[in-house]
Amino acid sequence: MVDTTAVLGYATPLVVSPGERVRFHLSSASLAAVDVAVVRVRCGDPDPAGPGLKLHAMKAAIDGHHPVRHQPIRPGSFMIVGDRPPLATLASFAFGCFLWPTLPGNGALQTVAARWDAASGAGWRLEIDGEGHLRLVVAGGGRRAEARAPQPLLEREWVFVAARYDAVTGNLALDQRSLDPQAGRDRSAGAAAVAPPALAWPSATPLTIGACAVGAERGRPLARDHYNGKVDRPRLHASALDADAMRALCEQVEPRPGDPLLVAAWDFSVGIGTEAVHDRAAGRLDGRLVNLPARGVTGANWDGGVASWTAKPAHYGAVHFHDDDLEDCGWEPDLALDLPADWPSGFYALRMRATAADGEPVESFLGFFVRAPLGKASAPVAFVASTATFLAYANSALRLDQVHAEAMLEGLIQLSRDDCYIAEHRELGLSTYDTHSDGSGWMYSTAQRPILNMRPRGNSFNYVNDTHVLDWLEELGFAYDVITDDDIHRHGAALLAQYRTVITGSHPEYCSRAMWDAFDAYQRGGGRHMYLGGNGFYWRIAWNPALPSAIEVRRDVTGVRTWEGEPGEGHHAFTGEPAGLWRTIGRAPQRLVGVGFDAQVFDRSSWYRRLEASFDPRVGFIFEGVAADERIGDYGLRNGGAAGLEIDRAEPTLGSPPHLLRVATADRIGYGGLPTPEEFRTAHRGLDGEQNANVRADMVFFPTAAGGAVFAVGSIAWPCALSPRGYDGNVSRITANVLRRFLDPTPFAGF
Repeated sequence: MVDTTAVLGYATPLVVSPGERVRFHLSSASLAAVDVAVVRVRCGDPDPAGPGLKLHAMKAAIDGHHPVRHQPIRPGSFMIVGDRPPLATLASFAFGCFLWPTLPGNGALQTVAARWDAASGAGWRLEIDGEGHLRLVVAGGGRRAEARAPQPLLEREWVFVAARYDAVTGNLALDQRSLDPQAGRDRSAGAAAVAPPALAWPSATPLTIGACAVGAERGRPLARDHYNGKVDRPRLHASALDADAMRALCEQVEPRPGDPLLVAAWDFSVGIGTEAVHDRAAGRLDGRLVNLPARGVTGANWDGGVASWTAKPAHYGAVHFHDDDLEDCGWEPDLALDLPADWPSGFYALRMRATAADGEPVESFLGFFVRAPLGKASAPVAFVASTATFLAYANSALRLDQVHAEAMLEGLIQLSRDDCYIAEHRELGLSTYDTHSDGSGWMYSTAQRPILNMRPRGNSFNYVNDTHVLDWLEELGFAYDVITDDDIHRHGAALLAQYRTVITGSHPEYCSRAMWDAFDAYQRGGGRHMYLGGNGFYWRIAWNPALPSAIEVRRDVTGVRTWEGEPGEGHHAFTGEPAGLWRTIGRAPQRLVGVGFDAQVFDRSSWYRRLEASFDPRVGFIFEGVAADERIGDYGLRNGGAAGLEIDRAEPTLGSPPHLLRVATADRIGYGGLPTPEEFRTAHRGLDGEQNANVRADMVFFPTAAGGAVFAVGSIAWPCALSPRGYDGNVSRITANVLRRFLDPTPFAGF
């Protein structure tokens, strides 16, 4: 057995052009050195029934033996404000905010707000103890006191909290007041204590919200005791204001001018799409957020009158912190490579080999992508690396965490080394299908971390499936470039327009507005698009304008989903655009590629049969060499057929073009085929693929404007049926027929 996790890493940037520099950040807790080589990935699937791993060594300058070290990951989000005069001169103080805790009483200490020097044990901390009780701790000069609320906080219930210390008297007080006191929800309580007066607060100490600062590492702030939950409208005052006065201050979105003792009034409703935190008070204690906590989330004053933070930002003045948030591992680079200018585009990987202490062989990969040079197409065909989808699924623990996974798969789950590693090392950050430790969904995903399922030998979905298309293109001798979602998002239709044919792979599920518009413009301009997958162009995403490696995915109450966002939180923080399905805003995938997601089928894959339209002379080229009664794709590497996993169908009511030809269908899906939630309005016994005619995979063709065309197969499993039967089965034959015709410059006539 091969150890795939003894050494891990990531590349920056994830997508690079020939002639540019890529850096590799590595870490190993058990190895001192590894042998590295850069490989171009033709096929990343080790399945012995398929082509097997096909990796071409590129003879890079960094090939060879290199030392590695252990570089820890520091997950958990928080806000930090550097030490400045308004903080350093503070004596008495009052702090207040609205809290929505999501894991009170989980046994861990959670810091709401603090200005605390961990080395000397001095400062002040407002925290939630392991039993869920709010506590204010002050200490200085070897003296310490605390006030603890007698009532524990309730999970996911808004509460106003206020803490104060009087430097003259030493009085310490803590108050919590439930915003909804009915039906047993009231946890209003107070606590008081006497502390030494005139405590000396530490110097050169930042103020934090959501965690307690413990110094810095390589210029990055470190923290501990992370809080899980929302914080709304935090305020800091240079006097021991009582709870009523502090609440009145916190209820103001924009504090009234004229209070010289107001030290800070942080407003999280400003700059929602950024990591910056704005202070509305005169002290100008602006801060920043670390590790991408969730913004654009409802605050304590949200009344349900709007569903978007862009409509009423003042009702979205909260930040949701998690103890497992992660934006960037922050590892030091170990290797850097200036890519030779003559390297072809493609899927690439840094291969790392060693022998473990117990003698087990180690072979680990770090995936990255070499794009075709922008504006310099070297082939008439472009294959799109679905980097948005790869990020959305990055490090998914779904197979382990989803309680019905084995029922859905109709079999026992087989776990890989990567699966087991993710289960034990969630500090890597999970996918947008997973939930944080507090049960809320992961909305953000970033490439600045090791991604175990975006590399050769990875989970047999998405990345690995797409490499079967690359393998097929090379086996049949088709010249191609690789371009990426990242670049389509940033450069639009001009990037696609260089190519006569663009191929999207097995599962281009996640799509930004700019990406959708680019594909649409390409097709309108005469481009030819081969969509060789299923469940494509389904979820709407946002790329972070300032963090190019990060995407945002929000789930609402429709679509195939493993979690649902909170009410009112269905708009992306990065851009303000609506989230959810493209279908719900009038852009069902059928409008773009003729077919759209209708069902999942994980127990077995089926085959296609030709329909009457397939004998239309206008599409005769598709079926050259395929008999009229031939079963198309009754074989394949994913559950034995070419139509499976997730499948799409044509649907005129959702926008399939009126002149579309439905040339083949896989409609013998069986009882394991279950429709997506948006495909039915009421539950009944006839929903599965045994009885439901709408559970099917359709193969379609239609011409577009200016002589272009679209061909779609509607199945994730299709690419994994290209290589069987010596690359000469009917799946391969049909795909090659279409590609050859799409490369022919002769315009397609309109129907």
